[in-house]
Amino acid sequence: MTISKTKNGTKADYIIEGRLETATAPDLEKAVKEDIDELTDITFDFSGLEYISSAGLRVLLSAQKSIMGKGNVTVANPNDVVREIFDVTGFSDILTII
Repeated sequence: MTISKTKNGTKADYIIEGRLETATAPDLEKAVKEDIDELTDITFDFSGLEYISSAGLRVLLSAQKSIMGKGNVTVANPNDVVREIFDVTGFSDILTII
């Protein structure tokens, strides 16, 4: 998995490519936690994400909880497989998916 981050003030965009699973989720968690206290909006661009496991979902949930009340977490461009995982797990109801 590769992570590219662009930060602009209190907004951060993370472009994720590959597989977000047990072995790679800690890398994304670490990248998000570096700036989470000063962020109000996070966008995860999943256009290059092939798969997300429960470990990856946990990272998204943690980011959402940290931002709650002061901003938004948005997931952009998930493929059909990832979107189905969001639908089945109920994450479609908690995250903004575009």
